[in-house]
Amino acid sequence: MKMRTRFAPSPTGYMHIGNLRTALYCYLIAKHDHGDFILRIEDTDQQREVEGAIDLIYQVMEETGLHYDEGPDIDGGVGPYIQSQRLDIYHEYAQKLIDLGGAHYCFCEGELEGEDPCLHLSQQEIQDKLDAGISHVIRQTIPTTGTTSFDDEVYGHIEVENKTLNEGILIKSDGYPTYNFANVIDDHLMNISHVVRGNEYLSSTPKYNLIYKTFDWEIPTYIHLPPVNKDETHKLSKRNGDASYQDLKEKGYLKEAIINYIALLGWSPADEEILSLDDLIAQFNIEHISKSPAIFDIDKLNWMNGMYLREMPLNQFHELLLPYYHSITRKVDLLELSKVLQPRLEKLSDVEESIDFINQAHPFDASIYTHKKMKTNPENSLEALELVKERIADFDDFNNDEAMTEFFVNLAKEKELKNGRIMWPVRVALTNKSFTPGGAVEIAHILGKEETLRRIDQAIIDLQNVIQ
Repeated sequence: MKMRTRFAPSPTGYMHIGNLRTALYCYLIAKHDHGDFILRIEDTDQQREVEGAIDLIYQVMEETGLHYDEGPDIDGGVGPYIQSQRLDIYHEYAQKLIDLGGAHYCFCEGELEGEDPCLHLSQQEIQDKLDAGISHVIRQTIPTTGTTSFDDEVYGHIEVENKTLNEGILIKSDGYPTYNFANVIDDHLMNISHVVRGNEYLSSTPKYNLIYKTFDWEIPTYIHLPPVNKDETHKLSKRNGDASYQDLKEKGYLKEAIINYIALLGWSPADEEILSLDDLIAQFNIEHISKSPAIFDIDKLNWMNGMYLREMPLNQFHELLLPYYHSITRKVDLLELSKVLQPRLEKLSDVEESIDFINQAHPFDASIYTHKKMKTNPENSLEALELVKERIADFDDFNNDEAMTEFFVNLAKEKELKNGRIMWPVRVALTNKSFTPGGAVEIAHILGKEETLRRIDQAIIDLQNVIQ
């Protein structure tokens, strides 16, 4: 039997990280074995559906490269692939399940405690209530004796006593199925061989298996995934506004880095952690899926995203940054700016803060000139800047970093000073920042000779005013 997995999101908002992780694992499990990956939209909870959410699902799947073989817009012969378009199918199988003794009509209002009294209604009483138009649901009929067991590929053998299972609703009073019923019917009719979903469904799986057994259908292979937590005790939650794919994209993370990182939230590769989608397909195996909750570590994602940015060809990285340079009004060497940023940037949203000195230096702050490691202070920084001003006026090779570095090094050597005694004051004079993308040489290159000299002049005036 060909492996077939399905991703079945609800169109209730953004693509939550846990949902995307499930989609990714479904995709990788199928593609590792040359199987089919199916997209199914589970929109039976009409009250929670968000307008435009289905289009968002399509967009995320396309952007991340998780291309499905069958779905609402790719018919594989077992559709429709949107549950609200399958209501007749659910009602047909609900009636069959009633006939087989696996479900029953229930006319009770609210939640049930204990045995459902509607179990004891005669066929005539049921028909009379249906004919009278009394609101009703269809509930699963659970055996009161015996046990139901199943084997999960991650959590192993699980067995429960039937008497502990509640008789959940399969068809709601509005005619829509619950997940507990629709997922079983759809998975069977769509020939899903491996069901991949969160471990919150472990406790419900015995009830699903009772439906499979009542119909005498083959039970799929189960792969339940550990939760993705934001800390040791709290799960990431779409309802709580936790991270979504869209949030991460807006914060400047690359889709490749997001997918790579999410793959590691509950699965461990053999060695390398930086893996393309093709690498993940080749390496992914169910045996390395963890039982323990995965912690979403934003620092690890930052590191990984930075690795992806650094591995890009400079021209590609530069093109990526150009939209972030629109705020720059001064004529500067933008390619040189990208060259300086590439080894230092972790995410694209950091660009704005990194380049905020370009149009003009930050307000003067004498304290920044004091640097313990560089052995600088406002007084000796003033001396260094006056020296640089005197000598650099005759230096014209601002586009040659090697030559400019040699200029500063030779100047420090001549005065028997450490390089930092010259370069740190220049870096501060050009930016008035403690942390900059690049040092004195790179920043002077970016700003050019005229602006470099103007800022050094201003720094000298500011320092003189403070020291006097």
